[in-house]
Amino acid sequence: MSRYKPYPAYKDSGVEWIGKVPEHWDVKAFKRLASIRNGQDYKDVADPNGAYPVIGSGGEFARASSFMFNGESVLLGRKGTIDKPLYINGPFWAVDTMFYTTIADDASPRFVYYSALNIPFGLYSTNTALPSMTGEDISSHLIPAPDLAEQEAIAAFLDRETARIDALIAKKTEFIELLARKRQALITHAVTKGLDPNVKMKDSGVEWIGEVPEHWDISPFFTVAKEISRSNKGMIESKVLSLSFGRIIQKRESENLGLVPESYETYQIVEPGEIVFRFTDLQNDKNSLRSAQVKERGIITSAYLAIKPFNVNETYLAWLMRAYDHCKVFYTLGGGLRQSLKYSDVKRLPVVIPPLVEQLRSVDFIDHETARIDLLIEKVQLSIDLLKKRRSALITAAVTGQIDLREST
Repeated sequence: MSRYKPYPAYKDSGVEWIGKVPEHWDVKAFKRLASIRNGQDYKDVADPNGAYPVIGSGGEFARASSFMFNGESVLLGRKGTIDKPLYINGPFWAVDTMFYTTIADDASPRFVYYSALNIPFGLYSTNTALPSMTGEDISSHLIPAPDLAEQEAIAAFLDRETARIDALIAKKTEFIELLARKRQALITHAVTKGLDPNVKMKDSGVEWIGEVPEHWDISPFFTVAKEISRSNKGMIESKVLSLSFGRIIQKRESENLGLVPESYETYQIVEPGEIVFRFTDLQNDKNSLRSAQVKERGIITSAYLAIKPFNVNETYLAWLMRAYDHCKVFYTLGGGLRQSLKYSDVKRLPVVIPPLVEQLRSVDFIDHETARIDLLIEKVQLSIDLLKKRRSALITAAVTGQIDLREST
């Protein structure tokens, strides 16, 4: 931000959260720049030429007929998404659960949009599970604003700079996705092909596995893992665990959002080294990682399948199950339409078992390489977070007059 100069002179805005503004700027109620309108119910309006885009509170386009609007507007959520304004510009659009705006003649729609991004919605929103904000609150909210020409200059500058930042974020996000795919491929190759590129291979007879080293065994799941079910009756354990993003983590009481059991006596006890599977909602959720190895003793919902490995290195089996997870193997079981699986559904699942020394070698390799990739992903994600903060700070500085952009090109 240091390469941008401030305005020559400032004055007190009279608004605590705004502070000082350029001397020639005004502080106006939001309704002076844009009038708030209610979204309309679109369900009963027929459209002879097909459906028009309808924008809901999630900010996504649906297809429906509605009261149609044209041109530019800034959309503001009501519940849950009140802090996510949207800019829309085009023929034939409609709004259902959001506020839309009619932009004043002496206001720039893009400047209004960027100013809306800077509204401290927390000052107005209700303290509920789905915080909301009234149209009256938005209308009376005070924002600093210059004349139309300067608004347009600021908006044009922000369009350029945010587009540049967004392009960088997109490239870094794509790089993270490539790293994630590399991580998946590395795990799958290590536990189904091994680490010796010169080993003689054989057909496994299993479609999703393909060829495996000739000396490896292929056995049913029940020969290396047994189902466990340790009751927590009497509250033997109180450390609540959760399967999250492919890891078993401790779940703090403050994080127990949504449904909470009347008693954790209904949960099951799991031990380090065991593997937990979430074989529920298979039909609707095909993206989540569904298995993870337990790292500490605790309790987890009995809706999950817990197994104890034997005759195999427990961490190797956990990585093998992660590879099966990546290959979407579990969705092919139970006829493909089952919403959940039990141990009886997976007990005959073919698993590839190398000699113990190769299992340990694969575990060391996977642990080392995934840690390296995870660290790189973490660094790239940090740079993305910094870019997002810079983007937000740049918008705030521009629409509150902290930097002079009148001569920006």
